[in-house]
Amino acid sequence: MFFVCFAYQFVYIAVPFLKKAKPHRETVYHNYAVLVSARNEETVIGGLVESILSQNYPHDKIHVFVVADNCTDLTAEVARAAGATVFEREDHIHVGKGYALDYLFGRLDECYGHDAFDGFFIFDADNVLDENYIAEMNRTFCDGYEIVTSCRNSKNYGDNWISAGYALWFLRDSQFLNRPRMLLHTSSVVAGTGFLFSRAVLDRCGGWKFFLLSEDTEFTARNILDGETIAYCDRAIFYDEQPTDFAQSCRQRMRWARGYLQVFGKYGVKLIRGMFRGNFACFDMIMSTMPAFVLMIAAMIVNVAGVFACLVRDESVMSVVNTALWGTFQGYLTFFLIGTVTTVSEWRNIHCTPGKKIAYLFTFPVFMLTYIPVSIAAVFKKAEWRPIRHTVAVTVKEIRKKGVTTGNKI
Repeated sequence: MFFVCFAYQFVYIAVPFLKKAKPHRETVYHNYAVLVSARNEETVIGGLVESILSQNYPHDKIHVFVVADNCTDLTAEVARAAGATVFEREDHIHVGKGYALDYLFGRLDECYGHDAFDGFFIFDADNVLDENYIAEMNRTFCDGYEIVTSCRNSKNYGDNWISAGYALWFLRDSQFLNRPRMLLHTSSVVAGTGFLFSRAVLDRCGGWKFFLLSEDTEFTARNILDGETIAYCDRAIFYDEQPTDFAQSCRQRMRWARGYLQVFGKYGVKLIRGMFRGNFACFDMIMSTMPAFVLMIAAMIVNVAGVFACLVRDESVMSVVNTALWGTFQGYLTFFLIGTVTTVSEWRNIHCTPGKKIAYLFTFPVFMLTYIPVSIAAVFKKAEWRPIRHTVAVTVKEIRKKGVTTGNKI
């Protein structure tokens, strides 16, 4: 069943090697609002704002807005000092990034008017941008796409096996899922942060009304159902900070898993209908969120049932144990292959020592297999949005010094 559901994603791996992108249309310099929701991010928010205001793009076309959401530190003051316009929000009932962004959009319309900006970027406070990020995103936006997402790289790939696991998976998502989708003219998927959308999209959605635990997945599902093709810009690179604490990582990924369930509960029937009507993007969206989760649960149930059946019949449970171990080993090899292909192709874009790049290939499958208990826990345990503490305040130049300078992509 895993093979049936995910075989097409292995075909994706070959696409960037075989197909080239079309030339861009004529560039028009659009007026953009860059939006950041920040909660107690005084350590990193200044670096993000500075990287935005240092872009190789007309400075009068970039306007940075930060919503300091229930902050108890100096986030607002640091963001203002760096050059952002800051709105402070206090609401301990409607908690989370979705509510903060909804508040910020309301303030923008109130203070600047409906038509002040052609498009909106969304970032998290711990992000920093490559100096050509907005210029590259604008080129893809000028090609006629209403939503554009970008390449997600990492500030702290080499910190430990957890940060490397996240970072390698995000690179894989960018270069071997979203990039092939773009080349094949189907819809990409927005992953949390680092994306752009037009005023028309915001109006069609009735504002920012995405409040589920995985608001990025909800935004993607809604717009795919609306017939929108989400573009991917591989030359627009940003860097974010990955968790290094295992307990924190489990909480975060459990929230994501719970969010996928929420999104499927809200949009699943419509996505299935779209899939059977021949909409490949609907099929791809379903495959990207649900089958792995459902099949992991099913595998656990089957194996546990097998153990009980053996005990009742007074038979050895070793056949069940051997099957489970063999399946785990196959999973390890699959993720090792995925990690190896991604590491080799993105070697120059992974910023840590060569030794760590190789060592974390072997821990990457372990990180991915920890999704099994995390996903199961998401079914039974309530998951809530909790802020994640960010402490890695570095510039893009400092990130690149950790490894080899960014080179050309395949």
